[in-house]
Amino acid sequence: MRTYDYILVGQGIAGTMLGWFLQQAGQQVVVYDDARPHSASRTAAGIINPVSGRKFEVAWRYDSIYPFAEQTYRAMEAALQISCFRERDIWNVWPSAQMRDAFAACPTPYSHQPPELRYKEELQQPFGAGIVKGANVQLGSLLPAWRKTAEVRAERFDAGKLALKENGVEYEDVQAKAVIFCEGVESPLNPWFGKLKFLPNKGEALIIQLPFPTTDIIKKSVTLVPLDDAPGMPAEALYWAGATFSWDYTDALPTAAARESLENQLKQLLNTGFEVKDHIAAVRPSGPDRRPMAGLHPRIPQVGIFNGMGSKGCSLAPWAAKAFVDNLLENTPLPPEIDIKRYFNALR
Repeated sequence: MRTYDYILVGQGIAGTMLGWFLQQAGQQVVVYDDARPHSASRTAAGIINPVSGRKFEVAWRYDSIYPFAEQTYRAMEAALQISCFRERDIWNVWPSAQMRDAFAACPTPYSHQPPELRYKEELQQPFGAGIVKGANVQLGSLLPAWRKTAEVRAERFDAGKLALKENGVEYEDVQAKAVIFCEGVESPLNPWFGKLKFLPNKGEALIIQLPFPTTDIIKKSVTLVPLDDAPGMPAEALYWAGATFSWDYTDALPTAAARESLENQLKQLLNTGFEVKDHIAAVRPSGPDRRPMAGLHPRIPQVGIFNGMGSKGCSLAPWAAKAFVDNLLENTPLPPEIDIKRYFNALR
């Protein structure tokens, strides 16, 4: 029997961040993850956007969450010897005069009107554009790099084989203080947390090639995120273009309807042609209040959950993971907005 401090189930952005901070605290962790290629974290563009909605409101706790996220990603870049975090301008192309005027009427520390119009030849932007200071995390670099530093068992975790003991858990040849499920969209099927209020939704995106490079994120009804902005980037550059949002779906596979919708949105944005290189899809895990879910089960403290990062995962996950690790190791109270005690009645 091999002994660890914690078993983690899943290695998306949630599992990776929780594992990183547990490692930093000197904890021994084993991760079970079957590396499904089309999980939400492995298909996401990792966008960090400080404002949202038609009123351009600053995201929840952003003033403290973003600096901590940047600090975390910079530390991981140094430790893992990779480049994965990039601050970027988000070039918002206005679809209407009303959106242009709303942006001007709702100033934030993270947004401003550009002194001149960019992409005059490349984009259709009759109502102009605004700039939001954002970032993105290249999850395709970060997740596999951290995986190499952890003890990962590339297999599906079978909850039916988990044995709850008085002071921990046992699973096959492993024993630990607790198991924490970071399993994304699989959580509604979890025998201990299936009663939580999950609201999974499906998103689809295209990988496209354009005849112009940029380091900006370009956003209208569709969002373009550069996939390669290294020095010497070729004249024809690759972009992630997405994403759709659907509550009504039958599977996690790409659909012809979503592709047609995305291509139509691209045609309404671009003056240039584009070539579709790939079409990807995934189901996102999220909760009804769009806040992470963290904590140990109120009746069964040997099992815990860290999930529900939603579309703000790359900004929220570092802060939420550190808060959870502090709770586990130092008994520091979790912020009530992410503590699963807010769903206590569902777990009774």
